[in-house]
Amino acid sequence: MTEAGQRVLVVDDESSIRRYLRAALSAQGFTVYEAANGQEAINAVLANHPDIIILDLGLPDFDGIEVTRQLREWSQTPIIILSVREAENDKIAALDAGADDYLTKPFSTGELMARMRVALRRIGSKPDDPTLQVDNLKMDISRRLVTVDEIQISLTPIEYEILRLLLQNAGKVITHRQLLRQVWGTAYESEMHILRVNISNLRRKIEPDPARPHYLLTEPGVGYRIRV
Repeated sequence: MTEAGQRVLVVDDESSIRRYLRAALSAQGFTVYEAANGQEAINAVLANHPDIIILDLGLPDFDGIEVTRQLREWSQTPIIILSVREAENDKIAALDAGADDYLTKPFSTGELMARMRVALRRIGSKPDDPTLQVDNLKMDISRRLVTVDEIQISLTPIEYEILRLLLQNAGKVITHRQLLRQVWGTAYESEMHILRVNISNLRRKIEPDPARPHYLLTEPGVGYRIRV
């Protein structure tokens, strides 16, 4: 369930999609605002302060990725991209620009609601919370301590940083480039093999069965996320 009156901005140039989402989201208790292009979207964020934004990539004035990039200069409101584009490059570009999630049309209302709940939970959690937890995986940031089923796990500094980034953004896809840039630095953005080796080592330490990961999931061709 959503908190009564949470505000959502739907940005899509197709009026039929906006009508469909207005009906579906209103039925879930959301207050729905609409925009038909990029400039209207930015104006609507300034005017209505939505709690979450659902954004189509193919807008008539400028691309949804550019809208995301502009919004991220001053807003951390969760953004879920909806698009008919299935190419990995489009997903990666949207996520790198600052989108929280990406759904390909056609999509089910149930899946959209689930993604929205995750994004809203994440923005509502305290960023300075010293303990991060998903199921039996727990990280105490103040003590730099990681446990699985209450058993302490020994991680290298790099493995710890990867896991911290993923846990702080649990449910959100973090692209390969974002992980490489934030953990190793911009000079390593193309060093995929370093990331793959560390992810493999991390899985061996935290997963009950590394061959069938429960916590650390791969988004093929895009990046990784922590299951919530």
